[in-house]
Amino acid sequence: MANDPQVKEWQKALNHAGYNIAADGDFGPKTLEASLASLQAEMPPPPPGTPHELPADWLPKSTKMKRIIAHWTAGSHTVSRTDKEHYHFIWSGDGDAVRGDHEVTDNESTGDKDYAAHTKNCNTGCIGVSVACMAGAIENPFYAGAYPMSRAQWDGMIRGIAQLCDFYGIVVTPETVLSHAEVETVLNIDQNGKWDFTRLAWNPEIYGATACGNLMRLHVASMLSGVEVA
Repeated sequence: MANDPQVKEWQKALNHAGYNIAADGDFGPKTLEASLASLQAEMPPPPPGTPHELPADWLPKSTKMKRIIAHWTAGSHTVSRTDKEHYHFIWSGDGDAVRGDHEVTDNESTGDKDYAAHTKNCNTGCIGVSVACMAGAIENPFYAGAYPMSRAQWDGMIRGIAQLCDFYGIVVTPETVLSHAEVETVLNIDQNGKWDFTRLAWNPEIYGATACGNLMRLHVASMLSGVEVA
């Protein structure tokens, strides 16, 4: 989504540092590349290696998985039976990954109705990940409820998405790694007002679907590149 004021300010800062990109508010491939280059120049990379958040036997081989959509369950910090029915991987309140009922490959094709139904009209070739949180949350004025998303959950999900991107060859873009709240705008598929995530309880200063999605993609891409960001 273009013309995001927060992205524009970040692009202006990158331009000031000499990266020469358009300050159009669109967090596209050039902005992501410049962001990673800037971070790489400022901090030493951690030891190389792909994150191993998810056990290897949870990841069946597939060449048909093209997208990852991130959600929250709108439940408690405990992963429920319903959560397992709808998502491939869920992170509980303590940040531990839980495997869903469906294999990733169940979503290669959805014609047989036996798949993880996580996103309306957008499940084929799509991996659904989620964090168990946000029961009773209100978007505006923002109230995170009794089960807010924790940084531990976010970090676990980021490691998992990075691992999935690496394993399934998914390049990080706004069209391939996005939150449920971005689907309607980015993919033009109606989602009945879903807002996971337009706010992050562990960092309430980040506001809006695009800003939250950009942070998610930056963290995932940074992990894949071997550069940690805060």
